[in-house]
Amino acid sequence: MGRANDEAAAALQEYAELFALNGGDAFRVRSYQKAAKSIAGFPGDLRETDVRSIPGVGEAIAKKVEEFLERGSFRQLDDLRARVPDGVRRLTRIPSLGPKKALFLYQELGIDSPAALAAAIEGGRLAGLRGFGAKTEENLLKGIEQLERSGDRVHLGVAMDLAERVIASLPAQRIAYAGSLRRMRETIGDVDILAVGPTDLMELFARQPYVTEVIAKGERKTSVRTDRGLQVDLRIVPAESWGAAMVYFTGSKEHNVHIREMAVKKGWKLSEYGLFDGDDRLIASETEEDVYAALGMQWVPPTLREDGGEVQAALRGELPRLVEVHDLRGDLHTHTDLTDGIASLEDMVAAGAMRGYSYYAVTDHAPDLAMQRMTLDKALAQRARVAELQRDYPDMRLLHGSELNIAPDGSVDWPAEVLAGFDVCVASVHSHFTQSREEMTRRFVTACENPHVHVIGHPTTRKIGKRPPVDADWDAVFRAAARTGTVMEIDSYPDRADLPSDLVRLARHHGVKFSIDSDSHAIPHLAHQRYGVGIAQRAWLTPDDVVNTWPVERLLAYLHKD
Repeated sequence: MGRANDEAAAALQEYAELFALNGGDAFRVRSYQKAAKSIAGFPGDLRETDVRSIPGVGEAIAKKVEEFLERGSFRQLDDLRARVPDGVRRLTRIPSLGPKKALFLYQELGIDSPAALAAAIEGGRLAGLRGFGAKTEENLLKGIEQLERSGDRVHLGVAMDLAERVIASLPAQRIAYAGSLRRMRETIGDVDILAVGPTDLMELFARQPYVTEVIAKGERKTSVRTDRGLQVDLRIVPAESWGAAMVYFTGSKEHNVHIREMAVKKGWKLSEYGLFDGDDRLIASETEEDVYAALGMQWVPPTLREDGGEVQAALRGELPRLVEVHDLRGDLHTHTDLTDGIASLEDMVAAGAMRGYSYYAVTDHAPDLAMQRMTLDKALAQRARVAELQRDYPDMRLLHGSELNIAPDGSVDWPAEVLAGFDVCVASVHSHFTQSREEMTRRFVTACENPHVHVIGHPTTRKIGKRPPVDADWDAVFRAAARTGTVMEIDSYPDRADLPSDLVRLARHHGVKFSIDSDSHAIPHLAHQRYGVGIAQRAWLTPDDVVNTWPVERLLAYLHKD
């Protein structure tokens, strides 16, 4: 997918937000948001496409996009940027604070930042204001705290996108990303790139269009700020030290301290240049495998390098065979334009076949998510079309599914006899996120106990930097899922990354199985599964823990065991 797509989509999304802040008509706001989604999910390159051919892009929006492609902005966006004070925009970054309330706080009370809002709440200045009761205040304080915690960190998708853009722009002999990105942490503070190549790579790097500021430039290391707000550090390393440098700069700090102490006990020294004996003679440096082998260990996958028992397991030769992208045989959670996806059923199925899947589930939203206007008639018509399409895909089993909504009492859309007709039912929480811990736990347990619910989708419902996770007794939820054989989803969408790896570990401890799904709403999203695999690896999952690595017969027998 071209970078232009992402950038034009981000500009339209920003325009929609600013337009809403200015009291713009809700229908037009939605049409801009829809167009942004369509453009972000369009598989072709925007610069080589008639923008008007993309669903949801009419003449007025097309003109704005064309102007954006020409000069990096459009007139109406510039006007709105000038009109909406920065303080209001800062406030709207707080999860749970909408544009209307942000504008009200700014105009009436002069509150222009999350910190100023926190101080106003603590000082009782919001008391008695309509729409700002005690519960709202509590949620706002939680949102401010969450915003501070995420700080300048971004989710994995943004960082990976940037790292791959940097790597593609530099003609090095060898180049790779390291750091927390290589360990597939769910949020990333900055990006570390290692390269083997001439020192003039540094000059070329500093001149790239994604660079907004050069923080420091030297022969061996250059640090820049980028158009994504993220810092990228490029280091040139000697070819013969590649392995040692990758170990050193991948981290984590705790993992490195542990293996350095092992070297010291042998009277050796481990650095970014290599592993050396007491006389400074080089023992190993060229590959990571050499370095670990010299320490008497198996090579440790980067996703495990958190000093969580992986060093001891590698010394015993007992590291698990982690699940990998190529193990996945299918996807159990995808959407089409029948609900909130932007590609047709035919196009999504074709894209699944292109990925070599042996099965592919279509799980459009069920009717209780009213904005999607789903009906039983539409679902049955889609099922008939899936059956027709199946004839064109002899090597890929098409599964007709649904993403159900878990109501506050744990019930789901549609009666049992309708649910029985689906191959796979994913059930997710899409509303009432602030229920108490007890209510939320009971809600999930009830859903797990429903024999027609096969998978719990994006269980914590969090959106990184936007919405905090729901509060539930996860031990109790996972015990119920293990007892009922309900699969827990690892939603690979990078701003969800849900379940997060710490909860995956906890669920696995209870004997739960998982599905690594893309939750695709467009063709490019299918590739997100690699992020879900990263989460699974960080939780030490093997292929057997993940149901969509299984052959379709075993999968369906497990889902329909009742």
